[in-house]
Amino acid sequence: MTDGELAAFAAELRSRVEDRIQAEPELMARDAFVTLVGEHLIDDGALDDLETCYLFVPWQSRRVEVAGYDITNDGTILHLVTADYGLDAEPLKRERLTQLVRRVGAFAEFCRNGLHEQLERSSPAYDMVERIHGAWSQLQMIKIFVFTDGKTGLRRAEEATVAGLPTLVNVWDVNRLQKLISSGAQQEDILIDVATMGYEVRCLESVVQADGYRCLMAMLPGKLLADLYDEHHSRLLQRNVRAYLQARGKVNKGIAETIKEQPGRFLAYNNGVSATARAAELEQTPSGPVLRTLTELQIVNGGQTTASLHHAARKGIDLSEVTVPAKITLIPDDRLDSMVPEISRYANSQNAVTPADFEGNSRFHVGLERWSRTIWVTPSGVDVEQTRWYYERVRGQYDVEKNKFTTAAARRKFDRENPVRQRFGKTDAAKYEYAYALRPDVVCQGAEKCFRTWTSEEGLAEREAPDDVYFRHLVAKGIVFRQVRTIIQKQNYGGYLGQTAAHAVSLIVHTLGGLDLDRLWKEQTLPGPIAAAVPEVALAVRRVLTSPPSGGNVTEWAKKSACWERVRAVGWAPPSDVLAG
Repeated sequence: MTDGELAAFAAELRSRVEDRIQAEPELMARDAFVTLVGEHLIDDGALDDLETCYLFVPWQSRRVEVAGYDITNDGTILHLVTADYGLDAEPLKRERLTQLVRRVGAFAEFCRNGLHEQLERSSPAYDMVERIHGAWSQLQMIKIFVFTDGKTGLRRAEEATVAGLPTLVNVWDVNRLQKLISSGAQQEDILIDVATMGYEVRCLESVVQADGYRCLMAMLPGKLLADLYDEHHSRLLQRNVRAYLQARGKVNKGIAETIKEQPGRFLAYNNGVSATARAAELEQTPSGPVLRTLTELQIVNGGQTTASLHHAARKGIDLSEVTVPAKITLIPDDRLDSMVPEISRYANSQNAVTPADFEGNSRFHVGLERWSRTIWVTPSGVDVEQTRWYYERVRGQYDVEKNKFTTAAARRKFDRENPVRQRFGKTDAAKYEYAYALRPDVVCQGAEKCFRTWTSEEGLAEREAPDDVYFRHLVAKGIVFRQVRTIIQKQNYGGYLGQTAAHAVSLIVHTLGGLDLDRLWKEQTLPGPIAAAVPEVALAVRRVLTSPPSGGNVTEWAKKSACWERVRAVGWAPPSDVLAG
């Protein structure tokens, strides 16, 4: 890619960051950049989730700095994010990269040592450090992500040890981000070079089937699967089960026991894994085909087997005698999105797979998308042009559609008809629904967890397309959520904006017994008396949020249903003009 093309993408990325700041004015540019990139990496499967939280403090003779974090669902891997934003495709010098990684390493040690008491107790940074410190005994690895709009030519730094844990460093620079974001693609391909990893995997190959796919039957070394999960983690399971399946159920405990007690019988006892890939490179040898490389490998059944092997290896258990049967289906690009979810459904015969595990092109989300392109908002007040609420079913869809227009005039028209402030995605929709449904604790779990809960509880994978009334009411709930959040942000209360907004929306809806969603859609704004009462509601909410039982963690307290019960019990007495409105 030329320097000019990179500069153009960097400018586009800067525009997206500015759009995010317009939607969430409380964000600093750096935080908006981290949030934006994090969302794409969550879609890509490189991250399970991400809590954007910036901290920079001096400690001893060092500097502690971090921009966000996440602890994987199984509690064994700590993801830490640092960022250098504002380079606009200029080089990120190696010394600066080293400095960023060193400061994140200092942050990890800061957390391990339990130094959160040095921070302001009412700050999100305090909660972050306290949570990581509390989880430290279970951690087995640290993965550091460096986000930058500069260019480095690096993807991954050498393995190291940070705060006593093995650590990997992944660099996402402007080159890598361009490949992930610009084309609207949701994934960066996983390319697995089996031979280079030191494994010889013989296989049988089927002829091409009617739908254009073919299958490989192979016996995979258990250590190979463990190594793959070690590097790619949930990304390896993204098209199937993104949440880690811990060794708690009967099946998973049986797998763990077989690995430890009878590794030589693993092949006989285990059903193996079912996987898909976009392509495979085979080497023909006198004794048959040998697998060389796999492109975009995804395990669609056997996630618990893979994760169990990984954790056994982490505990030092020898996997040299473990062999896993595998069926790898090679699927053409144009059939990938349609076939993989179906293979996931039919292949699963061990742990039950819930609807939340399938985040494909469901009728429900396609239906929301269709309504968002056909329903117009009637102008009111000084507005003279009709607009739409743009539902972004696939991340990056908005920009891809806008960039289809070849002239500046056409793109400006698209902006006027689909203003950025009226763009929302799947995780936004989940937050709107749960805040209105008096489940703010679910909203506070984080965008991805909230979306998965919505998918599971509402059966969205099997649900029919919604009608136009549902779409209008969903947007109305979004208007409430966004405006309440904006009003609270302007009060400068400090941290916990998201948690306060979610509980405030629920408290308003609970106290008033619901809102007139048809009116909200028609007027496209929160009624004046309710808007005026939001600061008072927010203060009542914050008193509960910032007083967790036994002086606990505010962020974790907000995720509990008991917190919402306390907020609801404290209540709020609406003025007469609110009741009249």
